Amino acid sequence: MRTPFTAEDVMARKLITVSPETDAYEAIGLLLKNQISGMPVLDADGELVGILSERDCLETLTNAQYHNLPTQLVRDLMTTDLTTISADTGLLEVAKLFMQNKFRRLPVLDEDGHLIGQISRRDVLTAVQKMHKADGPAADK
Repeated sequence: MRTPFTAEDVMARKLITVSPETDAYEAIGLLLKNQISGMPVLDADGELVGILSERDCLETLTNAQYHNLPTQLVRDLMTTDLTTISADTGLLEVAKLFMQNKFRRLPVLDEDGHLIGQISRRDVLTAVQKMHKADGPAADK
């Protein structure tokens, strides 16, 4: 395969985000409507403060329903212990992070710590397929 891609080469840049104060059911609606499995949570200053995943929603809402708790906010559900990467992180390093952890997406931050994108497992696999096709027999012709 040719020169490895970096996170910047394959990351999604147009992200669906929510605030910590978003109603949990509204956030679930966004996940479903946009056919995504998770999204960054940004505070009022646009800073990344968490990730909300389908798993977070299922686990916490199940517990809330069992204990008859009222509707929750995203801040009650989101994961705040985040692993982030920079735009120049190589795809091999990204793949290793995914293999060592359960998460399905990694926020990509610029040098100032601002969210600039997100890379998913599927993004990595798509890039690997593109690299393979570029180096395959058809590429030699």
